Amino acid sequence: MQPMGSNELEVVGHWAHHPRAVGQARAELRKALAGWGLVTVEGTAQIVLSELLTNAIRHTRVSAGQEIETRYLCEGDSVRIEVHDASDERPELRNPSSEVAHGRGLVLVEALADRWGVTPCPVVGKSVWAVLTAPGSDVGQAMKGGMRHGEADAEVDGT
Repeated sequence: MQPMGSNELEVVGHWAHHPRAVGQARAELRKALAGWGLVTVEGTAQIVLSELLTNAIRHTRVSAGQEIETRYLCEGDSVRIEVHDASDERPELRNPSSEVAHGRGLVLVEALADRWGVTPCPVVGKSVWAVLTAPGSDVGQAMKGGMRHGEADAEVDGT
């Protein structure tokens, strides 16, 4: 991991392309959520981050020296979790059979997040992101069960 960049509403981390990065990134997310008063979404946010970061580690090939970037953004009573990688390949929501051991990560993200999607990066790669809203929030209640699929401003919303 490289040093974290942060301000009051954003925390940025850079992670080695290695499975141990998931636990390290989760620890940074836990600290950020506590600082923003969003501990009510911590458990769900930890699962979503784990799935997005594991997908980036497992399914992307990166050159030596390249890292995966995470961004946690406080948006009022919501947190936006982003995982940036150097692959242009878009993740696909699958419907795996019960016999398959893998392929359920985005199914979990779809079920847990208020919104999620993929945004192409300007030069190379993409950002896969998810937004979680604290329980009881008017914003979170409005998003749940509403229109969750669509396209807007070069972002493809997977939810």
